[in-house]
Amino acid sequence: MVAKKRERLDVIRDILQTIKQNREIKPTRLLYASNLSPQMFKEYINELISKKFIKLDIDEKEKKTFSLAKKGHDFLQEYRVIESFIENFGL
Repeated sequence: MVAKKRERLDVIRDILQTIKQNREIKPTRLLYASNLSPQMFKEYINELISKKFIKLDIDEKEKKTFSLAKKGHDFLQEYRVIESFIENFGL
């Protein structure tokens, strides 16, 4: 059986859910959890930051962490609605 390639929105959902579950997460840990190449990870993260789905926080020791912005929470909530809609039609 061939592994199914994740769709773009699934990848975004997975990244946002991982951040939500951890409240805040370090970049390396999120990279491993996202199961993406470093280049693809960087592209997704930069897009999510620029569109204000996630926040990049840097502390006084230059340690970076990601946290979920309100828009990210809203996306996950709406995505669940769409998933249940699709499920209800057996697709």
